[in-house]
Amino acid sequence: QVQLVESGGGSVETGGSLTLSCTGPGLTSSHYCMGWFRQVPGKEREGVAVIDSADRTSYADSVRGRFTISQDNAKTTVYLQMNSLKPEDTAMYYCAPAYDCYTGSPHNAFGVWGQGTLVTVSS
Repeated sequence: QVQLVESGGGSVETGGSLTLSCTGPGLTSSHYCMGWFRQVPGKEREGVAVIDSADRTSYADSVRGRFTISQDNAKTTVYLQMNSLKPEDTAMYYCAPAYDCYTGSPHNAFGVWGQGTLVTVSS
């Protein structure tokens, strides 16, 4: 139903910015929100930000105030604007439909992950 492709990652210095994109059919709906997740080697994936069909958003404490999640008018693409990047933001970033959108710990609604896009923040 949903095949997502992440892009926009790269390598930046501390304090830099990147914008990630996630595109595919059948994104944000009434049944789930869209979430950005990230994973560092040795750790579980963690929810970073979510957005629902009404453009309500929620963020992890670690990124709140620095990252902004948004979607295009057609809701075919979800973005994650990442500002004031820190080395601890270094991770593989993934997008996926999500449940538990406002619990502080969203989870992948279908348990399927894409390729992800790598963000590396150097000192």
